Amino acid sequence: MSAIATELPEDVQMARDGLLAFVRQEVIPRHDDHRTLFEDPRRVYDENGRFSSEVITLINEVRTASARAGFYHMCAPTSLGGGGLGHLAYYVAWEALFHQCGPQNWLMLYALAHWAFGPSRLLEQITPDARERFLPGLMDGSQSMCFGLSEPNAGSDASMIATRAVPDGDGFRISGRKIWTSNAPIADYCVVFAVTDPTGKPGITAFMVPTDAPGFHMQRVVRLFGHIGGDEAEIVLEDVYVEPWQIVGKQDNGFAAALYGVSLGRIYNSARSVGYGRWALEMALDYSGTRRAFGQPISEYQGVSFPLAESATELHAAHLMGLNAATLLDQGERAVKELSMTKAYSVQVGFRALDRAIQTHGAMGFTNELGLTEAWHSLRIVNVADGTNEILNRTIAQRLLKGDTEL
Repeated sequence: MSAIATELPEDVQMARDGLLAFVRQEVIPRHDDHRTLFEDPRRVYDENGRFSSEVITLINEVRTASARAGFYHMCAPTSLGGGGLGHLAYYVAWEALFHQCGPQNWLMLYALAHWAFGPSRLLEQITPDARERFLPGLMDGSQSMCFGLSEPNAGSDASMIATRAVPDGDGFRISGRKIWTSNAPIADYCVVFAVTDPTGKPGITAFMVPTDAPGFHMQRVVRLFGHIGGDEAEIVLEDVYVEPWQIVGKQDNGFAAALYGVSLGRIYNSARSVGYGRWALEMALDYSGTRRAFGQPISEYQGVSFPLAESATELHAAHLMGLNAATLLDQGERAVKELSMTKAYSVQVGFRALDRAIQTHGAMGFTNELGLTEAWHSLRIVNVADGTNEILNRTIAQRLLKGDTEL
C-alpha cells in the first residue's frame, strides 16, 4: 500500500528496483564478506586518513560492476553515453538506497554516480578533447572525480573564492586552496573553480584538472566527529598548468556550473535525509514494539510513540517535497524556491528522525552496531552542506519578496 497517490513513471520504478536488486547482490554481500575490515577503522583508513587500499579496491569493484550493469550512469545524459534518466529518478534512486542500506552498507554510495564524483549533466559542458580523455574512465567506473568549489574563506558565499587562474601562454596557471572537497582523497580528476577575470564582479571559470597534475596536492584529509579518517580533503594548487580544452562550460561563466552542481547536491542531500530518516524510523518502530518496560511494550507509551508519529508525518511531507522539486526540474523549471524549501526541510526532519530513533533505543542507540549515530553524524553534516539552512531560508525569503509566492 502506497502513501503517495501518484505513480512513479515506469522507467523510474524499473531503474530503482533494478538498482536495489544490484545492491542486494553486489554491495551487501561485500560488507558481509569483509565485516572485520569495515568494523575496524584502523583498517578502513591508512595512517594519513585516506581509505586503505583494501577499501579502495572494494569501491572500484562496486563502481565498475554497477557501470557494467547499467546502473552507475543511469542518470547521466544520453549524450555522454548514460541512461538519460532525470532528476526524479536521481532523487528516487538515492532515497531508496539510503532507506534500504542505512549507514552500515555504505559501499552503496558507489553504486550510482554521485553528481560530483562521476558522470552527470555537469559533464555535458566539457570540451570534445576532455570527453575523449576523461569520459571513458568516468563512465565505466574505473575513475572518479571531485568538485573543488569551497575554500577556507568562501563557503556559503562562493563568489568570494580567492583561487586564481592567471594566463600563461595559451593556457592558465592555477594557484589557490580548496577545502571540504568530498571524494578528493581517491579522485582522479577535480573540477576546480578559479577567478579568471577579477575586474568588477569576478569572472569564474571551471577547469577539469587531473589530481596527479604537477602542483596539485591533497594537503590533508579533514577529519570529522573524532573519526581517524574521512572522505573530505583540503587541496592546494601551486601554479597548476591547464589548457583551454580543460575548461568546463564557458570561460568567466563557471559560476553557472557551480550553481547547477549545488542544485544537484541539494537533491541528493534531500534524498539522503529522507532515506536515512525512514530507515531509522522503521528501526525505532520495530524496537518499541518488542522492548518492554513496566509490563508492556514501550510503544504503548505516548512519550515514545508520539515523537515517532511526528517523524513519520514530517518524513512523508519531505518525501513529497522532494518528488515535486525533482519533477519541476525535469520540466525545465529552475525551482529555486521549491528546491531550497525541500533541502532545508528534509535535512532537519531527517536529523530529528535519527535523534528520536536514538532516544527510543535508549543506551543501545549509541552503539556502533546499530549505526544510528553514524547516520546522525551524516545528517548533521548535511544541515550545512550545499547550502546551510540559514542560507536556504534567505533564498526562500528573497524569492517570496520578489513575487514568487506560489505554494
